[in-house]
Amino acid sequence: MGLESKDSILEFFVQAANKHDFTLDITLNVNGAVVSGTLVSAKDYFDALSENFEDGSDVAQKVSEELAKAGETVEESSNSDANFIHLKNTKVYCGDSKPTPSKGKILWRGKLSEVDGFFLGKISESKSSK
Repeated sequence: MGLESKDSILEFFVQAANKHDFTLDITLNVNGAVVSGTLVSAKDYFDALSENFEDGSDVAQKVSEELAKAGETVEESSNSDANFIHLKNTKVYCGDSKPTPSKGKILWRGKLSEVDGFFLGKISESKSSK
């Protein structure tokens, strides 16, 4: 029972993102939470993450460089197995409350083996609240 199970269709979407710059709006069920955003490649995820550190101290600059390298390594890897899913513009919903975080362009990374289910499309809040 030591094998991690992951949805082969979801893994296919992740592989398409990683290899072909494919993006897809998707909503995931993960351990009772709902995670909604846009599927992106691991390289795009690491590139965007590295941008958060570019204008900082020497340590922040080094972190930025290492994250950019991680993105390149993932892209060059011939390993067809995908173990992580990466989303941008992510919102996480727990129960009926507002999403956390509710503002900002949030990057999210999760284990494919932890995803319980998914549907295509992302949750968007209505403009008017009654």
